[in-house]
Amino acid sequence: MHSVDATDARILRALATDPRRTVVALAQELGLSRNTVQARLARLEQHAFLPFDRRINPTSLGYPLLAFITVHVQQRRLADITEEIARIPEVLEGHGLTGTADLLLRVVAVDAEDLFRIHGKILAIEGVDRTDTALAMGELIPFRMDPLLERGPRTAN
Repeated sequence: MHSVDATDARILRALATDPRRTVVALAQELGLSRNTVQARLARLEQHAFLPFDRRINPTSLGYPLLAFITVHVQQRRLADITEEIARIPEVLEGHGLTGTADLLLRVVAVDAEDLFRIHGKILAIEGVDRTDTALAMGELIPFRMDPLLERGPRTAN
């Protein structure tokens, strides 16, 4: 995987401020050549950018309820369970965990009744032992990258 350097971080910060900025405008603002910016953007698109759909607000699609569901599973069935969960459209993302729970799912729903339906689908998957659900009451710290980009890239020690 390509590591982001200080110049890449400057480009990313500028794009985070105004993602519609042209390559020429970025180059002028950052004091770089247009070719340098264009080449770096091409490399960043392959290695650093997330898919565009991560910027779409589920509320605009009619899913105002956000919940986090931890799932406890039979470990030998983890791959099959993950595959089944991935078929549920309202599950936006899932992460494997250490600790008492095995999976953490980010789930959206229309309302509490819809969340109950989705929860039932997850529990019905063979190998799922139990779940715990927490409703998101509000976003206190929105997703952000700027503090990391401002600090600059770090290398593993």
